[in-house]
Amino acid sequence: MRLAEHLSQTRLVYLADRDSDLFELFEEGQRGEADWLIRGSQDRTLVGGGLLWSTMREAQILGTLEFDLPAAPQRAKRRVVQTLRAARLQLRPPYRPDRKLPPVELTAILAWEEEPPEGVEPIEWLLLTNLPIGSAEEAQEKVQWYVCRWQIEIYFRILKSGCRVEELQLQERDRLEVALALYMIVAWRVLYLIMLGRTMPEISCEAVLAPEEWKAVYLVTQRKRPPSRPPVLQEILVMIAQLGGFSGPQSRWIPPAPKHSG
Repeated sequence: MRLAEHLSQTRLVYLADRDSDLFELFEEGQRGEADWLIRGSQDRTLVGGGLLWSTMREAQILGTLEFDLPAAPQRAKRRVVQTLRAARLQLRPPYRPDRKLPPVELTAILAWEEEPPEGVEPIEWLLLTNLPIGSAEEAQEKVQWYVCRWQIEIYFRILKSGCRVEELQLQERDRLEVALALYMIVAWRVLYLIMLGRTMPEISCEAVLAPEEWKAVYLVTQRKRPPSRPPVLQEILVMIAQLGGFSGPQSRWIPPAPKHSG
């Protein structure tokens, strides 16, 4: 990665979902220019025999993850307990007609809900990384990295759907870069407010908004004089969301930080 040459004091981590479970991407990642963590989707063949998924389910348990899964349409709130396993493995390369690929060595991490409620699909993540895992704490850290990917995804959804940067009609590159820089700050603040609203919804909105900001939102959305006492953050966030077309409850879940045990 070209960024690595200019960011020698920064740890670069490439995070991706199941669409990036590509053998060529793993091979490229062997160069060590940046760390990477990808959610696996394919049950790949291992060097020496065996399949990835079944091998990981037999790997040694390092610890557990526990978190509350919030309620959703057709899903009740429940407590999830996952076992945490990790192993260093070699993937057998797939056939390519134009070249011969070498095996790839990586670490697989399996977070598996082994005993879900009857009739409920278990919560299971298989993560692949170039980094070695030697303890439960290291494995838990990598799972937390993957959790961050969901927040990154929401950030770009705000940038594209909320700020509508893809609809910019700027033709000059320097103008486009300036516009994107401004919208990225806006999208970051929107995401910050969303996350704060989910973790501390009852704090005063003036913890993050100036009086003139929340009062302007209140006037426009409620069409009446703002109250003398600032609303709580969650209340004003709903009003802000209404300005962007919000009309119902959130459908996407950002999981809470799980509790760990070694």
